[in-house]
Amino acid sequence: MTSWLGPAEWEAVLLSLKVAFWAVAGSLPLALLVAMALARRRFPGRQVLNGLVHLPLILPPVVTGYLLLLAFGRRGPVGGVLEQAFGIVVAFRWTGAALAAAVMAFPLMVRAIRLAVEAVDPRLEEAAATLGASPVRVFLTVTLPLILPGILAGAILAFAKAMGEFGATISFVSSIPGETQTLSLAVYALMQTPGGEAGALRLMAVSVVLAMGALLVSEWLARRARAGAGAGGGA
Repeated sequence: MTSWLGPAEWEAVLLSLKVAFWAVAGSLPLALLVAMALARRRFPGRQVLNGLVHLPLILPPVVTGYLLLLAFGRRGPVGGVLEQAFGIVVAFRWTGAALAAAVMAFPLMVRAIRLAVEAVDPRLEEAAATLGASPVRVFLTVTLPLILPGILAGAILAFAKAMGEFGATISFVSSIPGETQTLSLAVYALMQTPGGEAGALRLMAVSVVLAMGALLVSEWLARRARAGAGAGGGA
């Protein structure tokens, strides 16, 4: 692939993989906590939390990116504190691209994990608790293995979404070659460049291969999750 893609195109692919990886890795623990809360808990503001989680799917991505810029820009309430207190700048950095991708992919991850949690038979957890297992042990030995396919499926879907993120990213961190120009942004830039159609088509082919691969793996894991839930119910 290195000989097929040019140096700038290969750089965009590697940056996209880096951004997508950290977007998923950084948001997965929070997605698990939110999914568990939405699936198992009843608390004031639950519907508000559910609405906030799914808000990036409803808002135009450009609006989401602009809101991130307002919040995490150098003059924003969060970005200003991060820069002054810790010297961390995310606007117009690859870390900002990862943040934008994480925000856009977060609803997909939460939904996949939530469905997996809701498919778990509570009687299995209750049986482990009656045998003296602590809540943490019940989660680690009973719940987590049962929802693991859902976690993996959600992470893969989120990874694919992060790989293709465009609107929020370009609004928040712009399209800086080598810094924030991910695969989708590179395709857009090549489409606007005279003679760049060939490079754009090559990157489109890479995008299709990565997206289809992620979709197939996600579907396979979802089938495994449904089969495991059915076996658990039958037992």
